[in-house]
Order: sequence, then C-alpha cells, then structure tokens
Amino acid sequence: MLTTKDAIEARRSIRKFKPDPIPSECFNELINAARLAPSGCNAQPWRFKIVTDQAMKTEIAHAANFQMFIADAPAVIICCADLVGYIEGSVSGIQDLGKKGTADNRGVDTLLKHIEQLKKIPLEQLGPQIAFNVAIAIEHIALRALDFGLGTCWVRMFDSNKIRALFNWDENILPITLLPIGYPNENPDGRKRVEIDSILL
Repeated sequence: MLTTKDAIEARRSIRKFKPDPIPSECFNELINAARLAPSGCNAQPWRFKIVTDQAMKTEIAHAANFQMFIADAPAVIICCADLVGYIEGSVSGIQDLGKKGTADNRGVDTLLKHIEQLKKIPLEQLGPQIAFNVAIAIEHIALRALDFGLGTCWVRMFDSNKIRALFNWDENILPITLLPIGYPNENPDGRKRVEIDSILL
C-alpha cells in the first residue's frame, strides 16, 4: 500500500506517456481528491476541465508555447480558479465559521471586511491571491494519480487568454495550471533537492 510519504518521494514530472486511455472512474477519484483540499475560508475556488479530444489537446499544446508532449498525454486537466466563486465561497465559509463557533463575532466581522476589500480589486489582480488555493488541490491530484499508476506534469508556461478562448470562458475563470496526465512511458530519476538545513530559516 502506497503511503503519503511514498507518493511524495515517488512523484516525478512525466512528459512521455503511453497511449492507453484513462478509465472514467480514475478521473472521478482524482477530482474528488482535489475537492477535499483545504482552502482559505473554505472558499473552494477550484474548477477543472478534463480534455481527452485529440484536436483540442493539440490546441492546448499550441497555447502552451508548442509543448507538444501535452498533446501526447491521454488527457489534460485544465486547473482553474473561479474568481467570483472565491468571493462567494469565502462569505459562505466565514459565516459557517461563525455558526460553528470556530471564530467569534469579531473574527467573522474582520474576515467579512477583508472580503469586501477583495471585491474592489480588479479580477486580473485578484487571481494571484487565489491561485495558491487551487495549487493545493492540484497537488492532491498529482499525488492521488500515483495510486492508479498515472503520471502528471505541472505546466505553467501557457497563454491564459488563449486557453480561455478555446472554451469561451470569461475573465472570471483563470487557468492556473495545465496538468497532462497518463500512464508513464518513462521513469525519470529524481531531481536534485537541497538539504533540509539549507531551507530552514
């Protein structure tokens, strides 16, 4: 049985995939793993688009500076932030904190005032503040994928506007990461990591 420690140590960025399709039940498990991720005020701003159509995967690869290994993967999960949904979800989450007694009235009021300030920020500036919530959910997917023998690769170099245009998404949906996924056709060695002492402050 693969432990969390095993998964963290075994995970690699995979750029070569076998052509075998991924069963739909695997996608359900992967998205459920993302759904269970923590987020600020339990806002849960993540949204996912699973793409298996070859022509669309090719368009996605073109929007990612022609990184064609993306199109070779059996599927690509486009991991996005719902910017308006983050605001709405935060308000609901903050109210839940008050009802459960996790936060007192003063804490609830402070959080709600913070959200009111966020509403005044243009959407394009709001995205980076929300992206870290989605990143947690993405890593849940990357680690859970190992349970099914699947490999993934985080791809951040792409044109967000081109990705939006492919699916007719408005500015409220912000693509955070492209996640090509499939059965690995390579077994890369682990990358060099710095020692623990060098990352402790």
